This record gives sequence, C-alpha cells and structure tokens, in this order.
Amino acid sequence: MRRTSFDSWPCSIARTVDILGDGWTLLVLREVFYGESRFDGFIDSLGIARNTLTDRLRRLEDAGLLQRRPYQSEPVRHEYLPTDKGRDFFGVLAALNAWGDRWLADDEGIPVVMHHTACGHDTQAKVVCSSCGEPLRDHDVAVRTGPGYPARLLDNSHVRARFGADEPGSVRTP
Repeated sequence: MRRTSFDSWPCSIARTVDILGDGWTLLVLREVFYGESRFDGFIDSLGIARNTLTDRLRRLEDAGLLQRRPYQSEPVRHEYLPTDKGRDFFGVLAALNAWGDRWLADDEGIPVVMHHTACGHDTQAKVVCSSCGEPLRDHDVAVRTGPGYPARLLDNSHVRARFGADEPGSVRTP
C-alpha cells in the first residue's frame, strides 16, 4: 500500500509529517541527539529492523536532516550526523519530550532529564512567542494564510472562513 504524500500541502505541519513519516524516524533523530551516529548503534539502541532503519536514514538524508560520512574504508561504513537543518529540529523533539514528561510519566517520574549546560540547570522545552516571550497557548493564537498559501485555494469559502481570510489585512495579493 502506498503512503499518502503531504509534501505539497500548504501546511508546514503536513510537510514535516511527510518527512518524518512515523515514530521510527523520530526515534532515530532522538538517538542522533543522544550521541548515536552509527548504523549498528541505532540497531542496538532501538531494536529496529535493518531494512526499516535503512529506509529512515535514507529519508532523513534525502530531506537534508542528516548527512552520511564514511568513518571506515574496509569495509565502507558510514556515520550519520545532523546537518544545520537537522540540528534545528532538536527543539521539536525537546517539545515532544516536555509534553510526554507532563502527560505520560509514571509514578516513578520522568525517564530522561534534559540538562542545559549553558546555565547549569535541568530544563524542559517551552514554546514561547518569538516577539514577546510569552508561552504560546492554543487559545492565544490565531492563524491566517501566509505568503506561501496557494492563491487558488483562497476562493474556497471554507478556507476563507477557517483562516479568517475575510478579515482586514489577511488576504494577500499576488
């Protein structure tokens, strides 16, 4: 069965999901941030099937989140290192971790503690407004179409209602 592709949807969440695809991809990235970089190391830490791991590493490399670099020549073996684009994804994983710590930790407590070495404190990710620094909460955020939203879709009344496209200043001009 062929997977639905979201890569051309006018939504950054859908496009990101298209790259990530499933939980294994997120766990591979988690392992990269925990310091793992080698194929056999991913196998050992995750218990993932070799063909599944090969597919996820290829997907992350093709998407520009990881780069493959040889570390041995006989036989050739590669390590997988985050690119700038991949390192920029760390905040997403940290936010997922914070949500899981809040809602899924058992009575024994959170399973992994993040320690911010720059200030010396244990921490959790917090999503804040890039302008004022206040936490972003669903009831404090409104969405509207941006410059990359397809103009052809703005003719749809459901789209206009959903994004408040009838509000002053929200309709873009080509």
